[in-house]
Order: sequence, then C-alpha cells, then structure tokens
Amino acid sequence: MQTDLLDRVRKLLAKAEDEGCTPEEAEALTAKAADLMARYGIDRALLGALRPETDSVGDRVFDLGNPWAAVKAHLLAGLAIALRCQCILLNRREPGSRVHVFGYLSDLERADILFTSLLVQMARALAVQPVPAYGGGAKAWRRSWMLGYASAVIARVRAAEEAAVASATADEGTADGRGPSAELVLADRALTVRRQAEHAYPRTRRTRVTYTGNGYADGYREGQKADIGGAKLRSRPAGALSR
Repeated sequence: MQTDLLDRVRKLLAKAEDEGCTPEEAEALTAKAADLMARYGIDRALLGALRPETDSVGDRVFDLGNPWAAVKAHLLAGLAIALRCQCILLNRREPGSRVHVFGYLSDLERADILFTSLLVQMARALAVQPVPAYGGGAKAWRRSWMLGYASAVIARVRAAEEAAVASATADEGTADGRGPSAELVLADRALTVRRQAEHAYPRTRRTRVTYTGNGYADGYREGQKADIGGAKLRSRPAGALSR
C-alpha cells in the first residue's frame, strides 16, 4: 500500500514536469502530490515505530552544481527540514554547493523526489517570466525570483505536513488507543535525527541566503498559487542551513 502511494506521487510529479502541462495544472498536481507524500510520511513513521527494521536513520550528500547552486541548496534545505530532516551546508573549494542531509530513509526519499521535481518546475516557470532588467540586474532579478518561488513551495509542503499530523492525531481520538501517538513518534524521530547530525558535525553555525534583486514577490506569488487546503498561507522563512 505504501509503495503504491509513493508511485502515485511520482506519477503526479511527472505530469507536473511535462512541458505540455500548464502552470495551473502543474501547481494542482504538485499540491496533490504534497498531500499524498505527507500521508506517506506519517504512515512510514508509525510503521517504523512498531517495526524499526522498516525505516532507519540514514544520510545523503547532495552535490549541487551551478548555475544557482546556492538557490538549489536553499530549496533542498527548506524541503528537507519540512520533511523532518536535518541539513548541513558543507564548505567546498570547487564551484557549487554540497549539502549533507540526515533523516530517516523514508523522509530522505521523499525529500529527494520532491526536490528533483520542483527544480524542473521552477526552471520551467522562470523561463516564461518577463525579466524587467538586463545584464547583472537580470541575474539578480532571477535569483530573487527563484528564492521567492522556493519559499512559497516550502511553505506549502510544510503546511501539508502539518495537516497530515493533525489528521493523524484526530484519527487517534477515534481509535482504540493501540500503538504510540503520531506526535510522540515524530518527536522521537526528530530527536534521533538531530543527534545523528550533531554527532557528525558537533560544531556548526547558521547561514542564510541573501538577494539583491526585486523579483522575490513575483516568485513567491508564482509558487503560492495552488491552494493545498486550509487557510491562506502566510509567508514564513524557510529553515536556515547549518554550516
């Protein structure tokens, strides 16, 4: 059943990435995929609490090339943190960014699938934007637009995760009380992942991505168009990377 759910997510995201898909259709498909992926995450967490051998803590290093490596790292970190992972931005001499992500294997898989798809969708959406500048100004506008887009989709994924937790908690109230609660399971998993990251990198510092262009608001609106349920989302900063 869980494999079928993740297959549905992949198919929805593949449709959203298709060049023949309109921006509105892509947003709706991505919203549905986020909802299904959130349900999948809760299901895997609860199963892992009962059968630890089905989902263990792991890690994955993402090498992100230019152009826009820092923007890609910002998007990856925000999505991974929303999916209950921990991220460390590594120093590197060569161009690009390297991000070390810690999390349960099911959450790492979710982050990878969603990040890969949203990179494609963000590039397609940016390609059709009228850029109101030239030269260095155009580059700054595109960078700020992408950061706005990334912040919006991160907020939507976070909202989908929160809604899935709330739904699971409500369902527990009508169940027979067997097994640990979803909130307790997720809190325990978050602590385990944080300890894993802290053991690997005992000394880190916070870092944030900045921008100078004025395309952030346009990018945020583009990434926020789809309504994934509930009240309108308010802008909240994505989780910052640790370095």
